[in-house]
Amino acid sequence: MKKLAYYPGCSLTGTGRAYDESLRAVFAALGEPLEELDDWNCCGATSYMSIDKAKAYALASRNLALAEREEADLLTPCNACYLVLEKTRRHLADSAEMGQRVQHALDAIGLRYEGKVRIRHPLEILTRQIGVERIKEAVKEPLKGLKVAPYYGCQVVRPYATFDDQYDPQTMDQLLKATGAKVVDYPFKTRCCGASQTGTLPKVGLHLVYRLLKEAQDRGADVMAVICSLCQFNLDVYQSKLRRVYDLPPIPILYFPQILGLALGIPADELGIDRCVVSARPVLERRAAHAA
Repeated sequence: MKKLAYYPGCSLTGTGRAYDESLRAVFAALGEPLEELDDWNCCGATSYMSIDKAKAYALASRNLALAEREEADLLTPCNACYLVLEKTRRHLADSAEMGQRVQHALDAIGLRYEGKVRIRHPLEILTRQIGVERIKEAVKEPLKGLKVAPYYGCQVVRPYATFDDQYDPQTMDQLLKATGAKVVDYPFKTRCCGASQTGTLPKVGLHLVYRLLKEAQDRGADVMAVICSLCQFNLDVYQSKLRRVYDLPPIPILYFPQILGLALGIPADELGIDRCVVSARPVLERRAAHAA
């Protein structure tokens, strides 16, 4: 397997810290500890593209060049980072003009990018390279009785869908099933959570969040599993506000490696379980009592 350079991105060092903590813990438990890309920088997120594309591509490509210098691919868990870095990689391959402009910027800081880096997602690495069967064998505490709605969000499979189906992705489903949990049929798994609209157009954004939460609960889910820090934030933080308008019981929103980590026997504290606004402890305690 080609070397992987772990690119956490800004969110996973801030509000999405539980994603970073649980992902590192899971890979370490599987004997594949993550090595962080040295001196990485912000990918620019999606907003930079609307301001100045050349500067946005130059900013993102610095991370590609750093990984290429290490002869590594970039392991990128954040949906927005994944999209931006993959878009950058593709555009620089397709546009000689933009490639030259970006390389000119990289020359100024002593870096070079020749298009040798692939952008990888943890779901791809865990299912295709480490393997679901190996993960099943590593499970110490099967999560029988826990019903999970898998929510992928919109950016990791659109527009590129490099490792999973664009409309009905299955990689997270496979990993959740490996834990012994029951994966509920969740047709909204790639619907948008509203992203920043919860702050800019709250009426629109909050309604999108409500639909996702309500559908998961209607399907019998105890928790939702996510792969994006912004999705987790929206679905977790705004539940109390939504309950002022809708009859909406609380539902924990966990990152998929938090759920995977519990099954691997990693202590909840090491997985950042208590960083969530809606506590997952009551659900986990009920499941444990039922399993006993």
